[in-house]
Amino acid sequence: MDRRDFYELLIFKEVAEAGSFTRAAARLGRAQSGISQSVAALEARLGVSLVVRSTRSARLTEAGQTLLKQISPALQQISDSLESTKAGSETPRGLLRITSMEYPARTILMPHLAAFMEKFPHIKVDIDVNDRFTDIIKEGFDAGIRFGTHLEKDMVAIPLSTPLRVAIVGSPKYFSRYGTPKELEQLVDHNCVNIRTASHGDNFRWIFKKNSQSIELVVKGRLFVNDAPVLVQAALEGLGLIYTFEQHVAEHLASGTLKTCLEEYCPDFLDYQLYYPSRQQKSSALAAFIRHLRET
Repeated sequence: MDRRDFYELLIFKEVAEAGSFTRAAARLGRAQSGISQSVAALEARLGVSLVVRSTRSARLTEAGQTLLKQISPALQQISDSLESTKAGSETPRGLLRITSMEYPARTILMPHLAAFMEKFPHIKVDIDVNDRFTDIIKEGFDAGIRFGTHLEKDMVAIPLSTPLRVAIVGSPKYFSRYGTPKELEQLVDHNCVNIRTASHGDNFRWIFKKNSQSIELVVKGRLFVNDAPVLVQAALEGLGLIYTFEQHVAEHLASGTLKTCLEEYCPDFLDYQLYYPSRQQKSSALAAFIRHLRET
């Protein structure tokens, strides 16, 4: 790949992320005509149309979406390597602010912090734990930890876990008293403990897979909670069935204090990812934390 190819790929990625040639030109500090010519030259060399142009927007074609997906990791890795090299020339310091959901904060973030904070004594860490989607730029966070599919396209994401598998679980006491559902339709006859979230309120839907089709159910029950550990405790007390991730209740499943049902309808779901703005200069503290995650 020669220098021109690399430059045009960078321009193309910027247009894709900005959603228009005008915004891409403003971000890069270049003339809009030059940006358009670079993308056109790339299209001519590849022999495919990458962008559908309109007066106010630029929408990727299927070929453009495929190319963006293929080149983004490599370009981001180059950017991260440059940031890492720059950060390595100075002592990382300052405040690192991270917002995280409760489970990954406890099981992923906390286990990394002891070694990280010992390695970087000049960095202070502020962790905000909540399950709502947080605008990290507006609220002044360096990074966040959320499910991958919930992220804006202008965020850089680093996977922190394998995909999480959904599970419907209840206590042996509950199943002994009320029976075990064999089909999704039978959930209407069961007491389902639901979780209230900031984004869904009381209308949280249980998502299943049946014959390769996604099915969303609004289940009924007498108990609502807004905390994941309390949700699990409700199941342990025999108060009803809960919809959670298998990894969240692995210890209880292993000990037999909770049991699963409807396993064939429970899909692999999402993974947790650390995300941060692609257009914002990373602090030395965040760059150091990202390096630490990748090295451990």
